[in-house]
Amino acid sequence: MPVMPFRRLTAAAVLCGVIAVAGACTGGSKEAAPTAFASFADSYFDSLYAFAPSQGTAAGFHQYDARIEDFSAGRERARAATLKAQLARLDTLRSGTLALDDSIDASMIDGAIRSELQDIEVVRSWQKNPMGYAGLAGSAVDLLMKRNFAPPVERLKSVTSRLRGIPAVLDAMRANVENPPKEFTDLAIQIADGSVGFFKGDVAKWAKESAGADTAALREFTAVNDSVAAAMQSAAAWLKKDLKPRSRGSFAIGAKAFADKLQYDEMVDIPLDRLLALGEANLTKDSIDFVATAKLVAPGKTPQQAMASLESDHPTAANLIEKARATVAGARQFLIDKQIVDVPSDVLPIVMETPPYARNGSFASMDSPGAYETKATEAFYYVTPPEKDWDAKHVEEHLRSFNSAEMPITTVHEVYPGHYLQFLYAHQFPTKTRKLLAVGTNVEGWAHYGEQMMIEEGFENHDPRAHLAQLGDALLRDCRWVVGMKEHTQGLSVEDGGKEYFAKKCFQEPANGFEEARRGAYNPTYLYYTLGKLEMYKLRSDNQRAKGSA
Repeated sequence: MPVMPFRRLTAAAVLCGVIAVAGACTGGSKEAAPTAFASFADSYFDSLYAFAPSQGTAAGFHQYDARIEDFSAGRERARAATLKAQLARLDTLRSGTLALDDSIDASMIDGAIRSELQDIEVVRSWQKNPMGYAGLAGSAVDLLMKRNFAPPVERLKSVTSRLRGIPAVLDAMRANVENPPKEFTDLAIQIADGSVGFFKGDVAKWAKESAGADTAALREFTAVNDSVAAAMQSAAAWLKKDLKPRSRGSFAIGAKAFADKLQYDEMVDIPLDRLLALGEANLTKDSIDFVATAKLVAPGKTPQQAMASLESDHPTAANLIEKARATVAGARQFLIDKQIVDVPSDVLPIVMETPPYARNGSFASMDSPGAYETKATEAFYYVTPPEKDWDAKHVEEHLRSFNSAEMPITTVHEVYPGHYLQFLYAHQFPTKTRKLLAVGTNVEGWAHYGEQMMIEEGFENHDPRAHLAQLGDALLRDCRWVVGMKEHTQGLSVEDGGKEYFAKKCFQEPANGFEEARRGAYNPTYLYYTLGKLEMYKLRSDNQRAKGSA
């Protein structure tokens, strides 16, 4: 799934998050009475969304709809100063006596502030990674297009206002980004190239339909949109001709920054050598299970041949979305039939291609409304098609990852009981902070836990092919754990070391192994899938022991 900045949930809130999915989180949807800390939390989120208005829109706060991010160097420095002042205020609040809920939420915001400060001042993504600049334009506008929270012509006017700020975002990219890693620039080029067609095609078509009889609104939009498409085309050319030749920087953040990021984002303080050993041990365990299951799928064949037998039955580029859509209802019905969890809505997500601005190496993702969205209900299950400029071999390898055994498992992760079900329960989280902040070990850990849990409960009629696909996904996430750590703390390369590791240890097609290793370059701690899954199983085991025969 696409990485979203400033969204985290600490380990202290995992219990409530998991129980909420089971429908029993204490407090329901009623939030606590205002306290001094609650006022601070309000001011923290107000400043966050003033700095990142598109995130405010995504959360459901539509007073930010007409604004777009200011990524100038001065604004980045001002944001760091604001965060430091907020941290000092939070330290004062925490030195006193806080109620339990406030204490939990204070820990969460403390980590969020420290994580954002680390990104600005230590990792310095705004100076090293053009992807955020190239992708913001499309995502900020698409947020206003795809959800029906206001009359279309009203949203069109917000789109036009946002569009006016996009050239400044692209100018900031040119001014700020120096010597990035080539991996980041290559992905930014892919995003920018796709976004040109997105503005000329999808956005223009939507605007024409949305304007209705308001010809003045359409005329104003068209003039601005044409200039944005030209600015994006110019930015894509700059990325290719200017930035790419000088993209020789390192993506590795180093051991200290890696450990600090885990502490801030996930409340994980396990020493890195032990953490790597845990990941490698889980990879060994899942490998043993994979080999044993492969023998059931393809007796007398190697595990690689067994996996290849699954991958040979895959969709075409033309029917990829149709095949994904066909798996959604079955996953939902399985939850109901097995009484695994209440599903509080009959509305299914919309299955469609991943938009060009979001194609950053993710194969599938879920985009749901924010917890404070009161009108729009549209949620999108995105599946990434092959790129038009890929050769036939790359297209084939990409499509093999959506084979008929794998696709239902992907839907389990993204939709039922994974990310879409998480969204359906988000309104029940008991505080504003827990509604608005999220973390990988909870979000991705839950979805990854769901894959294994569903197979254990008999999903896909105990078919060993489905089990092998699930174990293949488990191996993939184990390899993310190991590769991410080694890329950022031990000098492992993407092109050779990381790609090779995914191919050999996780049975990934070479092209897919490269995409996975490259994702690790910009998403260092994507070990949170497996780590979160293990935390979920530990929580479940502790709960079972506590309840005994009950």
